[in-house]
Amino acid sequence: MRRILVAIALLAAVWGGYWFIGATAAETGIRAWLEARRAEGWQADYGQVTTRGFPGRFDTAITDLVLADPHSGLAWSAPLFQILTRAYRPNHIIAAWPHRQTLATPYEKIALTSATMRGSIRFLPDSALTLDALRLDLADFKATSSAGWSAQLATGFLATRRNDALDNGQDLHFEATGARPPLRVLALLDPARLLPDRFQTLRVDLSAGFDAPWDRYAIEKRRPQLRAVDIGDLRATWGELDLQAAGKLSVDAAGIPSGKIALRATNWRHMLQVALDAGWVDRDVSRTVERALELLAGMSGNPDTIDTTVHFAGGWVSIGPIPIGRAPRLHLR
Repeated sequence: MRRILVAIALLAAVWGGYWFIGATAAETGIRAWLEARRAEGWQADYGQVTTRGFPGRFDTAITDLVLADPHSGLAWSAPLFQILTRAYRPNHIIAAWPHRQTLATPYEKIALTSATMRGSIRFLPDSALTLDALRLDLADFKATSSAGWSAQLATGFLATRRNDALDNGQDLHFEATGARPPLRVLALLDPARLLPDRFQTLRVDLSAGFDAPWDRYAIEKRRPQLRAVDIGDLRATWGELDLQAAGKLSVDAAGIPSGKIALRATNWRHMLQVALDAGWVDRDVSRTVERALELLAGMSGNPDTIDTTVHFAGGWVSIGPIPIGRAPRLHLR
């Protein structure tokens, strides 16, 4: 019995030493990272860094945190940010954001509020902290801008995992309910208010390849840029409208996509009316566009549904045979 008690005491002492060293390393690492950002010209201010959770966890809390990147002009501040880690699995962390935080750009300040904003992040066991998998859950999320707009989300769920089949690849799944975009966006999309102010569902399943890995340097230096997108399923339900898409795009160094996406649009006449009211389609050619879409719908076998392909080529976008404008530049700031 005495030997057992001695062994237990030794194990407890060893584990206590491990926990103390780990907790100290966690706090020292965070302070060192913040100081390194300051040396690069960032604003990196904080109040206190403390770690609790003995014996099984490293729960580190950072108070009054402010980060501002001078290159992108983005700044983020929060009264409290928590990094929660199991002591026996240090490369898997839980990140917990406060109910209120602030995001600033060179043009506006955005107040972010939520009932829940919590993430689970798993890194590869390397010094670069390369992202292996991520999950982010949101509930009752709202963004309110100093520029006068606001947006809301009832629930949201984002998950990624590493995809070795693509260069620096990530599989991504996003799903949201009750998404309300800013009123000015709704006014552009639907100026006649023919549709509700919220999307019933938004769902995206895709794989993406980047020009660099998502790791610590994606924050410290530059954001990885898209080079390939494989959309397995994209769906948006908005009132009577239902859009589904799937396809593949390649993206060049300038952010210009090329490739094609299969598109199914249900209740397309309603969509055309929305586009006319928004000024996206000139009324002088609206009848021509309508006849072309009727032809496409007839080819699908259902007069209310269009099954067609969106082509991206030479910096332009066309739907079937109809050119609709320049392709957007896909660039992550």
